[in-house]
Amino acid sequence: MVRDMRKRLYEIVEVAHESDHLSYAYDLLMMVVIVVSLIPLAFKEHLPLFHYTDVFTTIVFILDYLLRWMTADYRFEKRSWWSFAKYPFTMWAIIDLLSILPTLTVLNSSLKLFRCLRMFQAFRVLRVFKAFRYSRSFFIVVKVIKNSSEPLQAVCTLAIGYILLSALVVFNVEGDTFKTFFDAVYWATVSLTTVGYGDIYPVTMAGRIITMFSSFFGIAVVALPAGIITAGYMDAINDLKKEHE
Repeated sequence: MVRDMRKRLYEIVEVAHESDHLSYAYDLLMMVVIVVSLIPLAFKEHLPLFHYTDVFTTIVFILDYLLRWMTADYRFEKRSWWSFAKYPFTMWAIIDLLSILPTLTVLNSSLKLFRCLRMFQAFRVLRVFKAFRYSRSFFIVVKVIKNSSEPLQAVCTLAIGYILLSALVVFNVEGDTFKTFFDAVYWATVSLTTVGYGDIYPVTMAGRIITMFSSFFGIAVVALPAGIITAGYMDAINDLKKEHE
């Protein structure tokens, strides 16, 4: 009886299947709670209403964390006590914990140990990553990136090599403009992405010629991963359609 109940809880808190309406409702509730918990970050002043929303959302996140911990053995292939010890150190569990800690003092002001964490309000932004857990599209994208890891690694290696090489060239050509090698790396990265902030730029003829070639090459490098991911995403969508059929 207890095992069946825990298994059902695991099915509810995980990403919903199309036929599981209760799990879908839970996912929708968590998405709403995450959005509500992030609203105070958009205001400079702390309105009285935010105290109550912080209390509510913190309680919900703690319950969600405990439910996932209670059913951790269903998450891993080897179901044993080791699953419960392993779960707090998984990526999602760490994100959950870091997003909860800064607001624990709203439940009990005597938790002085966590008061210092209120300085790190940016941790609350990690709740955005919690929202990814309830999105089927996010897991499709993760699957696409995993399946396309080899070509993406090749493009990433090419981009890093380009940045370092062009940074070395421009650093030696534009010695007066780029005071440190990091400035040159920053310029090369901005050129690769064709952003062009304009805060650091070459002033000599040779430096400008290098910048033009760098920008053209950057367009090609940036386009490669976009094409790889798009092709992988279309393959994943076609696979899902076949499964539904």
